[in-house]
This record gives sequence, C-alpha cells and structure tokens, in this order.
Amino acid sequence: MFLHSVNLWNLAFYALMVFMATLGLWDVFFGFEENKCSMSYMFEYPEYQKIELPKKLAKRYPAYELYLYGEGSYAEEHKILPLTGIPVLFLPGNAGSYKQVRSIGSIALRKAEDIDFKYHFDFFSVNFNEELVALYGGSLQKQTKFVHECIKTILKLYKGQEFAPKSVAIIGHSMGGLVARALLTLKNFKQDLINLLITQATPHVAPVMPLDRFITDFYMTVNNYWILNARQINLTTLSVAGGFRDYQVRSGLTFLPKLSHHTSALSVVSSAVPKTWVSTDHLSIVWCKQLQLTTIRAFFDLIDADTKQITQNPKKKLSVLNHHFIRHPAKHFEENPSIISDLTGTSMWVPVKVSKWTYVAYNESDKIYFTFPLANHRKIYTHVYCQSTMLDTNSWIFGCINSTSMCRQGVDLSWKAELLPTIKSLTLRLQDYPSLSHLVVYVPSIHGSKFVVDCEFFKKETRSIQLPVTHLFSFGLSSRKVILNTSGLFYNIELLNFGQIYQAFKINVVSKCSGVKEEITSIYKLHIPWSYEDSLTIAQVPSTTEISVKLHIAQPENDSHVALLKMYTSSDCQYEVTVKTSFSQILGQVVRFHGGALPAYVISSILLAYGGQLYSLFSAGHCLEYATMLDKEAKPYKVDPFVIMTKFLLGYKWFKELWDMLLLPELDAIVLTSQSMCFPLVSLILFLFGTCTAYWGGLLSSTSVRLLSSLWLALKRPSELPKDIKIISPDLPILTVVLIIVSWTTCGAFAILLTYLYYVCKVVHLQASLTTFKNSQTVNPKHSRRSEKKSNHHKDSTAHPLRLSASDAEDSLRMHSTVINLLTWTVLLSMPSLIYWLKNLRYYFKLSPDPCKPLAFILIPTMALLGNTYTVSIKSSKLLKTTSQFPLPLAVGVIAFGSAHLYRVPCFVFIPLLLHALCNFM
Repeated sequence: MFLHSVNLWNLAFYALMVFMATLGLWDVFFGFEENKCSMSYMFEYPEYQKIELPKKLAKRYPAYELYLYGEGSYAEEHKILPLTGIPVLFLPGNAGSYKQVRSIGSIALRKAEDIDFKYHFDFFSVNFNEELVALYGGSLQKQTKFVHECIKTILKLYKGQEFAPKSVAIIGHSMGGLVARALLTLKNFKQDLINLLITQATPHVAPVMPLDRFITDFYMTVNNYWILNARQINLTTLSVAGGFRDYQVRSGLTFLPKLSHHTSALSVVSSAVPKTWVSTDHLSIVWCKQLQLTTIRAFFDLIDADTKQITQNPKKKLSVLNHHFIRHPAKHFEENPSIISDLTGTSMWVPVKVSKWTYVAYNESDKIYFTFPLANHRKIYTHVYCQSTMLDTNSWIFGCINSTSMCRQGVDLSWKAELLPTIKSLTLRLQDYPSLSHLVVYVPSIHGSKFVVDCEFFKKETRSIQLPVTHLFSFGLSSRKVILNTSGLFYNIELLNFGQIYQAFKINVVSKCSGVKEEITSIYKLHIPWSYEDSLTIAQVPSTTEISVKLHIAQPENDSHVALLKMYTSSDCQYEVTVKTSFSQILGQVVRFHGGALPAYVISSILLAYGGQLYSLFSAGHCLEYATMLDKEAKPYKVDPFVIMTKFLLGYKWFKELWDMLLLPELDAIVLTSQSMCFPLVSLILFLFGTCTAYWGGLLSSTSVRLLSSLWLALKRPSELPKDIKIISPDLPILTVVLIIVSWTTCGAFAILLTYLYYVCKVVHLQASLTTFKNSQTVNPKHSRRSEKKSNHHKDSTAHPLRLSASDAEDSLRMHSTVINLLTWTVLLSMPSLIYWLKNLRYYFKLSPDPCKPLAFILIPTMALLGNTYTVSIKSSKLLKTTSQFPLPLAVGVIAFGSAHLYRVPCFVFIPLLLHALCNFM
C-alpha cells in the first residue's frame, strides 16, 4: 500500500537520492588512504598501578580512578612512592580507556632507557569509566573537577624530591582534550598547574553531535573563556588532528578558535607533521608510532636541564613544538642554534659555476665543499634550490660572506631547510641574502652509503605555474591541464579559485621518464598556506598518480594566499598535471561537514507531510497516505526562503535588536557561516537527503507495523475493531502516572522509550484488528456491509458513542504511521542519555542532570492520549484547522534552530503532537 501511493518518477528520485547519499557516505568512510601508521608495541608487560585517592574524593567520584603506567622493572621500582620523574597525565575521550596511555608511555620509557634515565617521564592516566561524554554532556563538568583533584594528588607524589615538579603536562585524546581546556574555567584552578597541553583529535570548535544542551553549554563556557582571556592564558597548547581518516571528528573542528590563537597555541593535521606524514583515524592517533615518536622527541627537547622538568619558558615550548610538528629542518633541536659555523679542516674546495648541478656520493673518503658563486647568478636568476637524499642531522649547506673561493666561517643555512620523506630541501630567494657571496654545499665522508645532492638556480616565474581549478558544476566532465616540459627539480602549481570546503578535486600526475635505469622518487605536497593541513604523496616514477584535493578549513575572507601543489620532481622526467572536479568527494564534503544536521531535515520533511495529512482530514474528511503528502508538501521552497530571509534581516540593527528582545536564540545558519560552512546549495542538498530519508523511513515503519501485526495475529486470537471509542480508558491515567514516576526517578529517555513502545503496540493492535476485519469481509461480504452501515449509522448519531469503521481505521493508521516516524526520530535523539544511564546504572540509579526529563513530562501524557486517538474523533474539532497549520512554521523552526543544535529538535516535534491530542477535547 505504501509503495502504491508513490509514482514511479518519485520512486526513481528517491532511489537517486539514496545513490548520491551513498556516494557521500562512501567518500567519508572509505575514500581515504590506507592506514600507514605503524603499530606501537610494548617490550615488557604493561602494568597499571592504581593511585589511592583520598576517601572523600573516592566517595564523591566512585566511577573514576587514577593510574600510573609502568612496565617491567620500572613498574616494580615505582610501586614504592614517591616518584622522581616528570609527570604527564593522559585523559581519554568519549568511551575511551585509561589503558590507551600504554603506547606513548612505553615509547617514553624506551627513550629514557636510551639515555640511561638521565630524564624520564611518569605517565598517569584517568579512568573515566568509558563514559559517552561526546553524546551526553552532563558529566563533563564532573570529569573536569575530578581531573583537577588528580593533578593535586599527582604533585603530592613528588613531595620531598630534589627536583619536585610544580605542574604537569597533559595529553588529552578526543573529549579528554576539551576537559583539559575546561580546567582553566574552574574558579579555584591555578593555571600554573599545567605546563603543556597536547590534544589529539579533540573537537575544540563545536561538538560533533550536539544532542543535549549540557554539551553546547560546556563548549560555550570553555571557548568563551579562552577567547576572552586569550592574552592572559600562558598555557602552551598543541592540537593535532587525524586528517580525512578520522571520520568521527573532522579535522576542522580540532583547530583552536581563531581569537584564541595567541602566541602559545598551534593546530596541525597529522598528515602535515614532519616524520609522521600520515593520516590517522580517531583511535589510531593514540597508538600511531610515527606520531607518538614525534611527540616523545618533543617532550624530551622540552626538558630544562637545570630543573629536570619541562621548561617554563613559553618561547622555548613554542619553538620546540614548531620544530617537531610544523617545520623540521632535518637538524636536532637547539634552543639557541649557532648561525655561524666553522668551515675548516683538510677538506677539498670545489668551485661550481653551472646553474644546474648534481653530485652522486658513494664510498667517498674525503670531505668536500662545493662552492657556488652568487654574483653572476643574481643577474639572471631569482632563487636557488638544493636538495639532498642524505637525511642525517648534520649541517650541509652554508653561505659565505665576501669570499672568493673558500671561507673559514659560513652562515649555517641548514636551519632553513625542510625535511621531506626522502629528501631534505632548501629554497632561497637570492635578494634576501645580499651579503652572501657564495653558497657552499658540504658533502661529508661516508662509508658504503650512497646519496645524491642536487642544486639549481632558477627564475621564480618559470617554476610557478597557475592552474585554475574546474567549476563545481562541471561534475568531473571537464578538466584543466598543464605540462611541465622543463627539466627542473621543483615546481609550484598554484591552484587558483580553490578555497572553499565544498570544493573537491582529483589531480592526476602522469610522469614520463627517458633514460632512467634506476628507481626515482617524486614527492607531491599539497600545501594549504592558511592552515597546517598539508598532505604528501610519494610516487615512484614513471607512473600515474591520483591525488585527492579537499580542505579541512576554508580560506579566511581576508587571506589572499593560494593553495599550492608543490612538486619535487626528477630532471629526467616530464610531468603532466590534470585537475577535474570530483562529484563524489563534493558529496563527501557535504556529509562530512553537515551530516550531523540530517535528522533536523528529516523531521522537517515529516512535519510538512504531517501538516498536510491533518489539513486533508480537515478539508476532505479523510487522511491521505504519508508518502503522497510527503511528495506534495515536503518542498524546499516552503522552508529555505524563510531561513535565508531571516538571516538577511538579522544583518540590520533594528531587526537584531527586536530578535534579542524576543529572547530568540542565534540562527543556526549564522553559526555555520561563522565556521565557513554555509553555502547556498547545502541546505537544498540536505533537504533532498532528508526527504529521501523520511520516505524510506516511512516505508520501513509501515512495513514493520504490518509484520508486527502479522506476528500479533499469529500469537493471539484475532481482535475486532473497537465498537466505541474512548479517549481516556480506565488504565490510561495509571499508565501515565507510572511513566512520569519512572521518568522522575530514573531517566527521562527511558520513560520516552517505554511510551514509544506503548504507542507502537496500540498501532500494531489497530493494524491487526483492521486486518482481521478485512479478512472477515472477504469471507462474509454481506455481513460486513451491514456492519459498515450500522457503524455509519452510529457514527452519524449524536446519541451514541463514536464507532470505528474500516475507512476510519485506515485513516487513523495513516496518521499514526506519521506520528510513529516523528516519535522514532525523537527517541533516537534521546538515546545517548539512555545509553549513558544504562552504562552507569551500577553507580547512579537516577540520571542527573537529565536532558530529556522536561520533554518526557510533556510527551508521556500526549502520547498516551494519541494512542487512543482516531481520525473520526477529531474530524469535527474546532482546533483541527489550527493544528494543521502549525507544522509548517515548526518545520522552518527545526531548520532555523535545530540543524546545529539537535537537542532543540524534539521541542518542535511535541507541539503539533500536543495540539493533535487536544483536538479530542476541543
């Protein structure tokens, strides 16, 4: 029956929407590189020593614990407190385990062993009972206060030591990083208790799924504090994102709020981190060996030799983090590196006068200095580029001042080099170094190893090539191409008109090489100058390489930089670069950035269909099919223009003042615009996806009711249609009171689920009764017609109670089917708090605070009444017309205020349901 009410064109449209949504979901969940992280292993059995907390503290937080990580002999030695190392506290995230500390803890222990425990770190971890704090925010404040107590407890473990720490470093994974930032908002918290904060895949900007107001309030408190007190916060903070592999927390959410980007905050994507260069998923970011090694190297470089603790110097902290996480010069970190280096000894000095030079070193025994005079090159060229495949940490390139053939001292330019996976490279603009007379490349003596050094002088315009990206609506049918004919080592491909998150492209690089006898490697680096989200692709040439190009952060309005494809190439190869729009990745970006708003668009579509059904009941006396009304009423032009117009008017001062006077919340479209996530077509796409989901959800709901009714008939004796309709049955008040008590004493979401199940049972029973009636009509049609006439006679008579006919039952089922769809989404949105309550039932019988309790108090009596409501009982209601008009503005309200605040959506659902129930009495 459900499918019969939809024509083939609409069915084809819904199937197309499913296909497009599937493309977007596939790109989010599977359209990324394979996991290139190496697994980190423990060399000895990991042990977690429980730290005894004060009794009052343990009683106040019965579900939380503090542990010290250790392995082997280290664990045995440190069972006897106090401790002697440098304290680091690990905070797990949503459903995270305290045992996730073992990867970084083990690597730090191995590093300490390498230096004979001159310095070592003590890694602590908090057990948050694997709470779902990304879905239920009621315990975030509690976790924050517990962490504060843990820090004070940890520092007490070092009392009496010669180099006792006065602060701890914190590593926070996922929501653990947000809890760490929230520490600063506590009234009695001293900022000096934290000396460093590193967060991994932490959504700093906004919650991934704002399913209750406690999460959004917590975010608002934390971010407002950090923004308003940006200059007073001296805490050095590093946020590391996982890249496109992390589909749970998109990287754009991990970048610290712009206004808090003072001198002590950095945000970077793991694919851009030197010596890591890989994208990590949400869990692998805590055990990815490449990233953890980088983190531990930074930790050891942060140690102050005098205090044997992490330095208190903010400049040094930021310098170390920049060295290891932003730009690595292929040198060991030095706080004050010597710029002038001695170039002495019995080395050979070889002058090089050509503009392009290559040297292959193999089994050389002598040190060689190759000198490049700059005077003549300055007249012709603007830049010099050098690269070396020897990746050691020695200085290798220098500048000489006023020299002829050799110099005793040179300016060490190695600190300006950049480390890449297979080479270290340096590009200098000659006019920036007017005092340099020579460039010197140093080749050390080696034994048995082989490496290649290349240098070339060039004009910038010959190596910077502009490539405009294809239009969004080209759908990959057209492309743009450039060919690199010159035999250069380095090119910058400027990707013009590329700066929005909804743009996505595939770049194909085809390399053709001549006379190549051995394997050659090329590196293609996508460089985004307005954020640290670069990604690298290594290709063995000749080959065809496909690169996905899309953004985590949109280009700021006042930023004029251009995204670059930096190509480190071979002089023996020719390269052809082609760019074209990737439609599937565009859909993936829509899902990645806006998928969380889909429930709001689904409910908006259902509300429009619901309003259409109520109006058809008022105007025509019967209720049309849900699918028919969805096709007729769920149109984007009924919703989007109102939201767009309101956003436009809010730009005027008088309208904004009126808006604030009415105490209306901020429009979600403005919130998304502030995050550079709003473009004209996204709402239309989401509305189409929402309507499609509403349609297939309605089909699933209708089918489920029919299957359950068949099961009902198979297990129970067939029942008849109700002979007379009673809105308030004798057991209804008792049931309502019981469910309200359940909501008050346990969990509101649990009571809502029970009410939902009761309502579904009522609808299934009605479907079973109607099926029984139709079967009896087939067996005895004459008797059925007499029953129908008798039923109609009673229905028209005011002296007798209302009786339910088969047509009325069908109308009621259509209406109930739509209500079930609305209720299903309401229950789904309330599920996180129910899951949290069930998980913590052994500690707390009553959920507090409870985000669903107010909704439950209204929804329980409403649904109890609607379970006994039939269309025949409300057809003549004076309130029906008004009720049928309410869903349209509410559908607009859902999009205006619920797309970025999902916890508001149920508030728009219960209003029409309540009015529908009141139609029985008015």
